[in-house]
Parts: sequence; structure tokens; C-alpha cells
Amino acid sequence: MVATCLHLAGFICSFIGWIGVIVATSTNDWVVTCGYTITTCRKMDELGSKGLWADCVMATGLYHCKPLVDILILPGYVQACRALMIAASVLGLPAIFLLITVLPCIRMGHEPGAAKYRRSQLGGILIILLAMCGVVATIWFPVCAHRETTIMSFGYSLYTGWIGSVLCLFGGCVIVCCSGDAQTFGENRFYYASGSSSPTHAKSAHV
Repeated sequence: MVATCLHLAGFICSFIGWIGVIVATSTNDWVVTCGYTITTCRKMDELGSKGLWADCVMATGLYHCKPLVDILILPGYVQACRALMIAASVLGLPAIFLLITVLPCIRMGHEPGAAKYRRSQLGGILIILLAMCGVVATIWFPVCAHRETTIMSFGYSLYTGWIGSVLCLFGGCVIVCCSGDAQTFGENRFYYASGSSSPTHAKSAHV
């Protein structure tokens, strides 16, 4: 029972974290840049927002973004962070699918518990890889962006990426380490066959 609850908790954390990683990947408010104070930059229309896909200018009543479409002139860290966040978002698809198929309420015929256990472990490992991609990208981007310009604060996209990556890392570790073994997933569960008292027929596999 405890292992089942831990598995469910790990799945929920992983799913919420994956959604957070997708939101961070698709939005551009990663860091807020300004060479002066925020009030001064806003008055001078120099308050900027930098992300993976666009550089934006935030002023009173104005939010204008310039898409970063020329890959050849993009800084290397932007391209690398893009690749990491896209990889994290894509890895979440098979990982979440695998974890859904091993939930206690899901049964796929007379499947042995060992098969469900292997899928659970594979899904947990994919979630951990997802989290590591997100952690590297969300730390690497602001560090390199600070070398190019002055960062005043972090944007909501970066916070979303951090929280999502941490939730995925926690959920993946719980699934891999704390959600039980093959026996927990039903491999060695038995019931006594009705109407038979013979020792050779006393036990039947039940999954």
C-alpha cells in the first residue's frame, strides 16, 4: 500500500513537472534585462525580456518581441538550451505513457508484475533524464545571458522551468527507488483455487 501511494505521488509530481517544463519551453519570459533601474528602463523603453525564442521589449502599454529565427547568428548557449528543453518536453511523452500503463487502476490482460515493474523503472529513468535536461538548461541560460547583458531579475518562465525540473527529478527518483519491486506490481500474488484440496493445485498465479 505504501509503495502504491509513493508510485502515485511520483507520477503526479512528474506529470505536473512535465507540464511546467513545456510551459517554460514555449514562453519567452526567462530573464528581465536592464542597464539601469527598472523604472528608468521602462521610461526609456529599454526594459527587455529574453527567452529561447524571442527578445522582447516591455514598456508602458507595449510588449514587442523580435523572434530569434536566424539560427546561424544565435549564441551557442541559446541553441543548446533550446535543444535541451525540446528534448525534455519530448521525453515526457513516452515517460508519462509508460507510467500511466503501470498505475494500480490500469490492467492490460494477464500481464506479469515483472513487465509492469520494468515499464515503471524505464518511465522513471526517462523522467529523471527529462529533469536533468531542464535543470541544465534553466541554469545555463541565465548564467550565459548575464555575460551578454545586465540581468535585473528572473522571469516566470525560468521559475516555471526550475519548479518543473525539480518536481520531475523528485517524482522520477521516487518512482525508481521507492515504488516497490516486481512483487509489489503483482508478480507473486496467488489465490487458492476453489473446489480443489490437492497440494498440486493449491496455488494459481494471480496478476
